[in-house]
Amino acid sequence: MVRAAFFDVDGTLTSGRTWKGFMEYFRQNREKTGTYYLYLGYHYPLYFLKKAGLITEGGFRAPWAANMAWFVRGYSLEQAEKVWDYSVDYLDRFWRSDTIRILNEHKDNGDLVMLVSSGPEPLLRKTAQKLGVDHFVGTKFEIMDNVFTGRSLKPTCIEEYKASMSRDYLVRNGFQVDYASSYSYADSIADLSMLEMVGNPTAVYADESLLELARQRGWKIYPEHGYP
Repeated sequence: MVRAAFFDVDGTLTSGRTWKGFMEYFRQNREKTGTYYLYLGYHYPLYFLKKAGLITEGGFRAPWAANMAWFVRGYSLEQAEKVWDYSVDYLDRFWRSDTIRILNEHKDNGDLVMLVSSGPEPLLRKTAQKLGVDHFVGTKFEIMDNVFTGRSLKPTCIEEYKASMSRDYLVRNGFQVDYASSYSYADSIADLSMLEMVGNPTAVYADESLLELARQRGWKIYPEHGYP
């Protein structure tokens, strides 16, 4: 049995959002302009539905993450590498040094460290490499004949699927995890399943909903005073 530490990325390990770097790549290179406006036109109404309480945080975030696949439609795996590299480099100014330190402490203690994010899995691979992490799960984009089709594969790695996809990965790769002694770190109520699957959950720079729940359940909150 091994002890694991599961980390969300955006908002937890970073103060910025990966998708902003992802879209900035296309803006800088003047590519996919029509896709950009179509994407925003589709998703911003969902944002207002979420603000009105008509859909959940995950109900907004899941299509937002899944439909990022539109941007790499028609790109070969090789072409898309530039997108992932740019997106990870964009995060350099946004890494949270305090939570990165916690991640590195788990590595030093011999824990199995895993990144768990709704972001594109190829981007998670690059992020994991940058942080020296061997294990990650994210949202998979469909590939046919070495080319991205513009569709994502279900399920999107969010809400309950953060836990189930993490568990499936670990079983598939032959790991037996002691979840009761394991840790997870996340900032959003959409990460709840990942926090609930371990004995040591931590709400990190948590949104209002997660912060309230963490206080109710007596979970660790970092920083101790909540989000600044």
